[in-house]
Amino acid sequence: MDTTHPSRDDCPEEFNLTRRKLMLGGALFAGGMLLSPEISAQTLGAVAPEVSSSFMDVSSLLIDHHLDPEVGARMAAAMLRINPEIAQDIGAIIDIAKKKNARIVEDFFADIPEGRLKDTALAIISAWYTGVVDNSANAEVFAFETALMYQPTHDVMTIPTYAISGPNGWNAEAPPLSNMPTF
Repeated sequence: MDTTHPSRDDCPEEFNLTRRKLMLGGALFAGGMLLSPEISAQTLGAVAPEVSSSFMDVSSLLIDHHLDPEVGARMAAAMLRINPEIAQDIGAIIDIAKKKNARIVEDFFADIPEGRLKDTALAIISAWYTGVVDNSANAEVFAFETALMYQPTHDVMTIPTYAISGPNGWNAEAPPLSNMPTF
């Protein structure tokens, strides 16, 4: 092997990726990402802390369960991408709840007017229960294992998965079946 050749590789020169080419390509990519007007914090999945906080506030009013703030932040960002006006809707729903001194959904849900506000409230409830923010075939899943629709029966039924004992339960023993009928 010729050690005087700078690449010291037997691959063709057009496929040779030197450190300089890699650094130049990375710098061009990063510069393009920073200068692109289409890339925003919402596109990258981030959401303003006040929107995330408001989303969790309205979620805790609409749903009487312990809710994961990380999942909530991701849901808020996804819902904001789908409906940029959701921040105003959340504020209006919270105002209605405050006027009624609401602690739980039953205290104020009937006072939410039909239309966009009611649709937003139902979309938030649906997102927490199903783990997705839309019903499309390529919907992004935010909460599968922690989706609220599985919580009432999680002690006796496994969440649908390929693992016998539930999501991420590849090594756990499945609970034994009891009271099986005899034929």
